[in-house]
Formats: sequence, structure tokens, C-alpha cells
Amino acid sequence: MQRKAKFSIGDIVHHRLFLYRGIIFDVDIEFSESEDWYENVATTRPAKDQPWYHIIVDGENHETYVAESNLVADDNQDPVQHPALRSLFSETEQGYKLRSPLN
Repeated sequence: MQRKAKFSIGDIVHHRLFLYRGIIFDVDIEFSESEDWYENVATTRPAKDQPWYHIIVDGENHETYVAESNLVADDNQDPVQHPALRSLFSETEQGYKLRSPLN
């Protein structure tokens, strides 16, 4: 059974273990990186059969790839700071809106 993603592009989320926040800019319905990436980067070994999210990290210059089980909604109203923010998103009264589809 395929799961539905809990979060959407433009949502601000908080990583429950590593305590950073960021904005989702792409969603994979299940893990889509390489086995090598999973073995070397996904240190908490979250399940692969759940949604995974591409996130630009607030206050940093990088992005990350995170399993849904490690994310919670972030209610902090502070703006997100990231060098790619303006190229990826426009800000609206409803939040962040992706400027154009990635795929």
C-alpha cells in the first residue's frame, strides 16, 4: 500500500532528532537515493517505504533528505534564511510557494 505524504512542498518542518528547521522543496513517496547514500548518510536508518523530503535548511547553505518519521510541523513564524530560498520560492500570505515545478 502506497502512503500519502503528510507534508507538502513549501511546508516548514522541524527535524525531531537533529533539531534544525527548513522548507520542503520536493517530495518522494518513498526513498529514492542510492543504497550507498543510505548506508553512509541515513545514520538513524529510517524506513525506506515512507515519504522522504528534500529540505533547504534554515540558517545554513545546504539541503538535506529526510524521512517523514523524523519530521514534525514547525509553527515558528520566523522567516527561513537560505541562499536558495528566493530562487526556489516566492513568499505569499499563506506561506512559501514553489516558483516552478522541479520535475
